[in-house]
Amino acid sequence: MKNYYVKDIMIPISEYASVSEDATLFEAVMALKKAQNSYTKNKYAFRSVLVLGSGGEIVGKLSQFDILKALEPKYIENASEIEKLSGGYIDSGFLESIRSQYDFWNKPLDDICKKASAKKVKDFMYTPSEGEYIKEDKTLDHGIHHFLMGKHHSILVTAAEKDNKIVGILRLSDVFKKICSMIETCNI
Repeated sequence: MKNYYVKDIMIPISEYASVSEDATLFEAVMALKKAQNSYTKNKYAFRSVLVLGSGGEIVGKLSQFDILKALEPKYIENASEIEKLSGGYIDSGFLESIRSQYDFWNKPLDDICKKASAKKVKDFMYTPSEGEYIKEDKTLDHGIHHFLMGKHHSILVTAAEKDNKIVGILRLSDVFKKICSMIETCNI
């Protein structure tokens, strides 16, 4: 069977949606929407935007999940306390009690435009950890291992050289699509 490499499946950084860390939530949402509407190489839509620092380097990611959390800042303000309360176990009763206790969404989506234009991406972006990077010359099985162990939806791909320049994004949806096509070709 042919070996597949991360670079064969990744999306090049030049084709990925990005915004400045000083961009507003509104600008990030518009960049994500534009990317979703224009990217035709793959049926899986973009679910995140890369955040660029002042020198053009990638300093973070902003997912759909991060955008929704930014619309209700109490999630971010109370994150560690809520984590302790849950103990890792979350059921519907717990979810409703937390919603009530912290008064989440007491004004559902009121002033959404005002919120989106006032919030800066750098205040709620996600900063990737060391385990969210993979070299472009690694095989697909290395990438799958990163996804499963880190529970990530995307991984930043760095150049094979030692400079660690980010050259692409490896998305779980693209890896899954490749695995499905490999299984589909099996003679069973």
